Amino acid sequence: MQDDDSGKNSFVHAGLWAGLLNNRRRLIRNFTFFVAGLVLFGIGIACGASAGAPASSPAALPVVETTQPAPASTFLPLVIQPTPTAEPLVIAPPPAILEARRLTLEYPPQIRVGDSDVIRLTLEVDTLGNVTPTAEAQGNTITGEVIQIPNLYDTHNVIAEARLDMAGPQIRPSELISEPLTPGQSATFYWSIRPTSAGTFRGTAWFYLRFVDKVSGEESRKTVSAQAVQVQATSFFGLNGNAARAAGGVGSVLGAILGIPFIDDVLKWVWTRIRRLKNT
Repeated sequence: MQDDDSGKNSFVHAGLWAGLLNNRRRLIRNFTFFVAGLVLFGIGIACGASAGAPASSPAALPVVETTQPAPASTFLPLVIQPTPTAEPLVIAPPPAILEARRLTLEYPPQIRVGDSDVIRLTLEVDTLGNVTPTAEAQGNTITGEVIQIPNLYDTHNVIAEARLDMAGPQIRPSELISEPLTPGQSATFYWSIRPTSAGTFRGTAWFYLRFVDKVSGEESRKTVSAQAVQVQATSFFGLNGNAARAAGGVGSVLGAILGIPFIDDVLKWVWTRIRRLKNT
């Protein structure tokens, strides 16, 4: 009986241990499933949160932007080429033919103080065969030179200009004087000179050519000649020209009277008559 009871007890104890082992295994499996569920739940929540939030770029090193020059445009500008047209043929004008002219200067070498005289500058066609004149006419000195004038009369207005520079005497006109010039035509310039004191005066007679384009109106000037002038002003015992002439006239009258034949006899008779009238 005791053996039976002990056998039953051992069987009961074995059943209890087997149950306990089974419960333990079930608890361990359930705890494992619980922990796995918690892990899966946490992972699910984390994934949901990351999916709902906006994507943010991860922290990275600062990016340094480098500014590079913009590449040059490869587009070419639109160029409209004009329609080629037949251009008129331009024929260059032939070179201007030089025209020989003679420039003559005439002036008095000597003038009385207070008197006036004339200085003349003449431009004329050279008919002397390039001979430079140097002579005296009626007490005046004549000098000259041959100049070459470009024949531009078809395209330009040619103007001859002259000026007399001399310090001391009165010169009229004192400014620049001009005269239009045409082919084969002469031009003459006059100045009046009047010295106010005795001495030797030197000056220059200038001659210019001015060309004016008939189309554009552009002007150009060329200095052609510069001739020297020398005038000596004289006086008679310090008298001017008018006083010297008056004294000369009186002297001429006296000389004429004294030159009459028997004038001394006539004077003696007149003197005798005057003395007799005084005595009476």
